[in-house]
Amino acid sequence: MKAVTLLGNLKRWYRRAGELGAEYYNAPYRSAIARARRDEDNLFMLMVFSETMGIPNPASWYTLELQPLLMERFHDWHRRMGMPHSPLDNFRCC
Repeated sequence: MKAVTLLGNLKRWYRRAGELGAEYYNAPYRSAIARARRDEDNLFMLMVFSETMGIPNPASWYTLELQPLLMERFHDWHRRMGMPHSPLDNFRCC
């Protein structure tokens, strides 16, 4: 019975050591990864809403159905892009 408990403790210790090692390795890159993700999200939102802002978008047929899903995030996005008010004429969120 002791050998089973010891083996379980050893497995938990190795798992925890692996988690700590991964955390130590990824810590310096966390802000760069967050910035890259934010940039990708901004580009995606621009692609989805570009046609409504008057920017030609060759993929508008595919992104049109995403607009209702992303409308909740639209306000945060246009504020992050430096637009104090909604750039859409028919949609006021501010």
